[in-house]
Amino acid sequence: MRLTEITYDSAQPIDGYGPGFFRVAGQVIRGPVLVTPWDAGPWGGLDDTESPLALLGRIDVVFVGMGNEIAHVPTAFRAALEEAGIGVEVMNSPAAARTYNVLLSEGRRIAACLLPISA
Repeated sequence: MRLTEITYDSAQPIDGYGPGFFRVAGQVIRGPVLVTPWDAGPWGGLDDTESPLALLGRIDVVFVGMGNEIAHVPTAFRAALEEAGIGVEVMNSPAAARTYNVLLSEGRRIAACLLPISA
């Protein structure tokens, strides 16, 4: 097997996560987080559509990590983003973090809205 090292240039990869936190580009962020290739910070959770909508024109899809388990996002959340032209892909937070990193390494126009996992 041949291994290829992934490089992100100046982009913000998700380095890790644990109960209640995410580590993005070496910075620990507690609670829900919004991660883009150029920034990362706290996110208001599933009631906050304003933050991902502010990315309109800069991203094509947002990965929504629902914590430990896959669950449906609120209909209003999905509708607001999709009506604006932003795709919504829902999965558990570990899968969303991995998927974000893979597509980030490909230079894709993505973001991740992640709810933390529990212990």
